[in-house]
Amino acid sequence: MIQARDMTHAELAALLHFHAEAGVEWLVEDAPIDRIAAFAAEKTAKAARAVPEPQAAASAQVQRGTSSNERQAARPAPSLSSALPAIPDENAVAEARFAAESARSLTELKTAIESFASCNLKTSARSTISATGGAASGIMLIGPMPNADDDREGQAFSGRAGLLLDRMLAAIGQTRETVTISTIIPWRPPGDRMPSVPECAICRPFIERQIALAAPKQVLVLGNFAARFFFGESGTIHALRGQWRSLGAGGHAVQSMATLHPQELLTAPASKALAWQDLLALAARIKTGDSG
Repeated sequence: MIQARDMTHAELAALLHFHAEAGVEWLVEDAPIDRIAAFAAEKTAKAARAVPEPQAAASAQVQRGTSSNERQAARPAPSLSSALPAIPDENAVAEARFAAESARSLTELKTAIESFASCNLKTSARSTISATGGAASGIMLIGPMPNADDDREGQAFSGRAGLLLDRMLAAIGQTRETVTISTIIPWRPPGDRMPSVPECAICRPFIERQIALAAPKQVLVLGNFAARFFFGESGTIHALRGQWRSLGAGGHAVQSMATLHPQELLTAPASKALAWQDLLALAARIKTGDSG
């Protein structure tokens, strides 16, 4: 087996680049390490350090052979979870709503999202994704959540999916500069997993405020997750796509339509014909100026 010490700097750089493109985020040690046992030992040590002086004295008396009544009176050391309370989900949602409603422009909202610290997804993400582009066309495209390419590049719809989206926009005479582009979830979930219900609730005020501030005439919702998020239905994207629906966000009602995500089209190229039908319907609305 080839080891790192047998490779040149250029070969090592190329190997690391290959792993990054493949989505590898963690490197393992040469020898196995029991992380669970290490965490348990660390938790025990922290709990011991958190014992107040009167309680430590009581524990010392127990060890010296105090009576059974004294042993029952000795209080246990506080657990690590009680020493580090988590922010309740409802408080995080309230904080997100306040931060979103306080923003008076997309620029202010971008700063608010980047400063928000009450969603656990932010701790593992490299980038914060928020609305980019322009409002010249009156079109807004909203995807689900950032993937590895988006997180690495710092913008929504990067990589191969982004290149396909660029071609889709060009087919109806648009570019990234003429449309507003964003994602429902600002941060990439670990391992590209689906966001949890509390995580979605925390992020909802931000995307709804982005829609209200961008004030588009039409919204194109991309992908199965995004369609279910906005329309509140459990059907697949093939059942939800191609239909104009009213989408309300912060007092701003806009006509929206779901279509397939570019990544889904890369996986199933036969579905491109369906996406093309949806793009033609969007182009027709743009041409007639219909926003109702």
